[in-house]
Amino acid sequence: MSAILSADDLNDFISPGVACIKPLETIPAQQSEDNSNPYEVTTEDKATASQPLPPAQISLTDCLACSGCVTSAEAVLVTLQSHNEVLTTLDAHPPLRAPWLAHGGTNGLINGSQNISNGITNGINGHYAGDGKLFVASVSPQTRASLAAVFSVSEAEAGNMIAQLLSGPTGLKFGGMHGGDFTWVIDTSVLREACLVAAADEVAASLSPGANAPTAPESEGAYDTTPKKPILTSACPGWICYAEKTHPYVLPHLSRLKSPQALTGTLLKSILSQHYGIPPSQVWHLAIMPCFDKKLEASRSELTSSAWLPSNTSSEDFVRDVDCVITARELLHLASARNISFSSLPRTPLPSSTRTPFPDPKIDTFLFPPARRKNQDALAGPSGGYLYHILRTYQAQHPGSSITVSRGRNADVVEYSLVQGTETIIKMARFYGFRNIQNLVRRLKPTKLSRLPGAKGGVNRRPGAKGAAGGEGVNDYAYVEVMACPGGCTNGGGQIKVTEVEEVRAAEGIQSVNGNIVAPRPGPKEQKEWLARVDEAYFSGSDEEGVDGDGDQEMKDAEAPTKNGFSQGQDVVNGISTSYIGNIMSYWSDITGVEMQKLLYTSYRKVESDVGKKKQSDVERVAGLAVSVGGGW
Repeated sequence: MSAILSADDLNDFISPGVACIKPLETIPAQQSEDNSNPYEVTTEDKATASQPLPPAQISLTDCLACSGCVTSAEAVLVTLQSHNEVLTTLDAHPPLRAPWLAHGGTNGLINGSQNISNGITNGINGHYAGDGKLFVASVSPQTRASLAAVFSVSEAEAGNMIAQLLSGPTGLKFGGMHGGDFTWVIDTSVLREACLVAAADEVAASLSPGANAPTAPESEGAYDTTPKKPILTSACPGWICYAEKTHPYVLPHLSRLKSPQALTGTLLKSILSQHYGIPPSQVWHLAIMPCFDKKLEASRSELTSSAWLPSNTSSEDFVRDVDCVITARELLHLASARNISFSSLPRTPLPSSTRTPFPDPKIDTFLFPPARRKNQDALAGPSGGYLYHILRTYQAQHPGSSITVSRGRNADVVEYSLVQGTETIIKMARFYGFRNIQNLVRRLKPTKLSRLPGAKGGVNRRPGAKGAAGGEGVNDYAYVEVMACPGGCTNGGGQIKVTEVEEVRAAEGIQSVNGNIVAPRPGPKEQKEWLARVDEAYFSGSDEEGVDGDGDQEMKDAEAPTKNGFSQGQDVVNGISTSYIGNIMSYWSDITGVEMQKLLYTSYRKVESDVGKKKQSDVERVAGLAVSVGGGW
């Protein structure tokens, strides 16, 4: 984080620091002399100066490698992950059309074994299959809620419009060089359920006696270590980027669990590449998210195929699990670039007759369930409901207990307690917004022992050491849900802001519903009211109607006694069957041959920078090496 940042700049969307380590200037070219000797030995600096260098470009990976700033939202120089990159990729690679349909549904399967050559050498649409890509997309519920509020539709209808754009007959396939579109559009809420179950298991394992054995400092952020109490959410990439660069002492507290975006990418690429016998690089995954920082998450070296491919795989074959991330605003740009009016897209689901089944029937049922479960209630929050699900899991284990909620100094700091009579079973808290996060990490900072003779050690004298509601310290919390954006993920930097609503509607050729909802110069009050509308769309999603065998519409009960053939008994928490999710995750691990820990978890690392530090000369570096080995000149 830049040292020049002041308190007035802390608006949760921080611009890059001034002292960026990536150069943006080139060395001026020097005129060559006509009488130069071609055999003359020259120095390296002269040789470099004689050749003009192209201007350097900052990629998202470069930003992750630098701790000169906290990369965020609109200020990031996004050159790779944008709607233009989506169109460029669609035009550059012919889509791999489900090869198994051309083989009568067998896809070259012989007695359950895959004929790999079918997935690689067969010509597809007149193109060599090796040049093509299998396009897959995933969409977050917060993005759907943002678009639903803009176009005055339900969240489910907004999801249908997105699917129509990406895969429908009037969508992207009618433009571009190859008429490419996306074979599947996945709802990340499905993988979020897996994340919620895994998060509850992680907390239970962390709180078990003897779970937090001492670890080496260099392995404190490893994926195979158990986080320390209080466990901090890891689904927000802005928060993770900030922690790694400025407060590495919180790394032992971070949840090792992947986010729904990352978990979706791992599942799609690991299964599809195996089933079709194609390298993961031929599976192109687009994620549509509410936050620009999700682009940073997709660029992390830990979230690549290196985590789940065999160890003998060349590092050149490693690819990102998520190839590109765009936001709600960029999705509208994507439609506009192909002259598609997003508001005119059908609000109905794509016909089931045109749906391409996922190659694995069991995973297909998991990714595309017969019923769409509604989002959790407002008490769970708009950021996935991690804390709420863990709390409900503990409540199910303690019949008769109740949940109490205490608000802190502002609406983004909330404390939750599970109590039974006069006993407090477990405490958790929610910290949203950068200012609140700063207070949290300040309280977690280890105390330094005084070197003065007779001084007391281990005494925390920081005024902010109390809990969210003014009670005990944060170390009494078992779990803390941390999100960088105030108000949570529905207020992500990539969501459509109140200042953009009228512009978006005008571009779509529609008028505001119920008159103008914003003032000529909307301010914080109008943005707060707009966020309430987005939250309403997010929480009001209802179960989707299904079609029975007679073709009549019927409502599917998300709390049915059975789900996808698995019995739902006492293990159902908040409408999610723990045994069913565990069965699917185990099945995924079995069919890919990758241990579940590598599929579900990731790691974190301390990021250090040379910004502001004096660069060592060659003489100083050699002298240091000589001293370290006990020698001299």
